[in-house]
Parts: sequence; C-alpha cells; structure tokens
Amino acid sequence: MAVKIRLKRMGQKKSPFYRIVVADSRSPRDGRFIEEIGYYDPNPDPSVIKIKEDLAKKWLSCGAQPTDTVSKLLKIAGVTQ
Repeated sequence: MAVKIRLKRMGQKKSPFYRIVVADSRSPRDGRFIEEIGYYDPNPDPSVIKIKEDLAKKWLSCGAQPTDTVSKLLKIAGVTQ
C-alpha cells in the first residue's frame, strides 16, 4: 500500500484552507485518510502552517511520500525529511 502525505481541501468556496493528512494514494483527494497531522491556511497575509512534528517524522520514517506542495510546507515548518 502506497501511503502519501497530502493536502485535503476544506473551507468555503473561494476561501479554502487545507488539512495535511496521511492517506492511501488510491483514495480521493477529500476522501478517506489514515491520520491528520496538521493544517495550512493560505488566506491570512502571513500564511498559517501548523504541523505536528512528531507525527510527520513518524510517517516519513515509515516510508510515506509527501507530495510536492507538502514537502515545501514541511521545509518551511522545519520538519526535515
């Protein structure tokens, strides 16, 4: 089973925020997920990024592959891969 760390879109129309989740790569974008490890809100002027570092490191060590966007957010948050 291929596990990915990716974004799940939430929020109103034209005003999204995203949850950072660990999910099976075959599940849909906003569908079933294994665990929520943080969130990303691009709406305020300095964007808000909150990631539970211990969970992110645990999933990365287990072999979960982050998407391109999530890997950039992990670097900004200071979670090394």
